[in-house]
Parts: sequence; structure tokens; C-alpha cells
Amino acid sequence: MTNSTNKCSANETPACCCVDVGTIIDNEDCTAEYEHVFASEAEAKDKLAMLTQAAKTVETTPCEINSQIEKVANGVKLTAKFTFCCGAECMIFQLKLR
Repeated sequence: MTNSTNKCSANETPACCCVDVGTIIDNEDCTAEYEHVFASEAEAKDKLAMLTQAAKTVETTPCEINSQIEKVANGVKLTAKFTFCCGAECMIFQLKLR
């Protein structure tokens, strides 16, 4: 029997190449950003309300939401930043939006 070296670079269990969750979700990136240009301010506000509701279903502590709606040449631009208490919540929020 030959002894092969483990080729995975993350912290893992050699028997199955399972990766420690802390290697993927390290809580360094807890912010999700959204930007889109809409035809009207009403559409931008509706989208912000939907994003806010999605964030509230994920958060365990209040998510910090900073948003701005501004008129641009081709419509109304919504820019929003959602900062969660941990990377896992941010990831779940982003997956919910797909």
C-alpha cells in the first residue's frame, strides 16, 4: 500500500476530504451589497422592501441596512448594503436571492 499525501489545502479530514466550515465561512465578509437601476422610484422601493424582508428572515441579531435611492440618467438607482453579525447569515441571505 502506498502512502499518498493529502492534496487538499484547507483544514480537512484526510479520510473524506471534508472541509472545516470555519475554513469557508471565516466571518471576515459579513456584508452583502446590491445595486440596480429601475425604471421608477416605486420599483426601487419595492425591491428594497423585499430585500429588507429577506434580511430579516435570516438575521439572528438586527442586520445593519444602509440604502440609497437616487435618480440617474436612465432611471432610479438603488444601492443597498446589508451587514450581518456573521458570514453564515450573509451567505444564506445571498443564496435566498438567487
